[in-house]
Amino acid sequence: MLKDKTLLNLKDKKNLLAFSGGADSTALFFLLLKHNIPFDIAIVDYGIREQSKEEVAYARELSQTHNLRCHIFKAPKIEQNFEAKAREIRYAFFEELIKEHGYENLLTAHHLGDRFEWMLMQFCKGAGCAEIAGMRSIQNREFYKLVRPLLHLDKKELLAYLHANEKEYFEDESNLDEDIKRNSFRHNYSMPLLEKYLSGIKKSFDYIDEDRAELIEEIEIKSINELAYFKSSKNQRTDIFVIDKYLKSKLYILSANERELLKSQKTLVVGRKFVVNQDKDFVFIAPYITNESPMSSEFKEACRILKIEPKLRPYLHKDKEAFHTVTKILNSTS
Repeated sequence: MLKDKTLLNLKDKKNLLAFSGGADSTALFFLLLKHNIPFDIAIVDYGIREQSKEEVAYARELSQTHNLRCHIFKAPKIEQNFEAKAREIRYAFFEELIKEHGYENLLTAHHLGDRFEWMLMQFCKGAGCAEIAGMRSIQNREFYKLVRPLLHLDKKELLAYLHANEKEYFEDESNLDEDIKRNSFRHNYSMPLLEKYLSGIKKSFDYIDEDRAELIEEIEIKSINELAYFKSSKNQRTDIFVIDKYLKSKLYILSANERELLKSQKTLVVGRKFVVNQDKDFVFIAPYITNESPMSSEFKEACRILKIEPKLRPYLHKDKEAFHTVTKILNSTS
């Protein structure tokens, strides 16, 4: 069921599986075992369901049975905006493990239904081809690869595999709550369409992936501490796609309105967290700092000469190494 290309990227690597005990991650767990892929597992307990204790116990049991390391994190209580905050907590935990233990790949159990659901939601919000293409099976992050081995498989195929092999898994009742927008799209739109047009949807995503490889230029994002930068492609849509991809790696998702504003504004503060500055030759992304410390007259004059965006200056004043890098870049283009 797993593609040869994906298996090649996982073989002989240090892999970390994001595990929940649900059908998707459990199917991926046993498929990895079947193909002799080395991996450990990580699970987050949000403590909002009684069942979560059983899921953590199941993760422990599986790891002991198959001689794997099981990393467990008990999340703090989330008061509001649960989905976004849970994702932030989850990926912060995974990335901490990746750094600490030297994992090369983070494996998630996103499947075809998740990708199709995302595509429909983006389409309805207003998005272009790059955004609609959505998830990729292998994606480079700053210090690891995010791998989605199940992206070509439908949920029903995963359930059929689990049932045929008599594997235990848990159902998360919150997935039935249609007050959650994602669930509403899933139950009312993506699932009925997949039920009826599965082979056509699979083929369409194959074409979309081929087209994206041809149309979207791969741009290297460099970083120094918390400053990220890349050379502009001179194509606005491509630059915005790269900005969006980088911010997603930092657990921030651009809104449709912010994408529109990036088309007309040279500098934009997004989510009060990041400042994005689109220079004529380079794009800079840095933390947005408001409580700035007093800047020296020498620093102010250097920024004035180099025409450094004022909203970018507080971070560069704080990070001398990043300022030195920006100075070199801008001097080389003047």
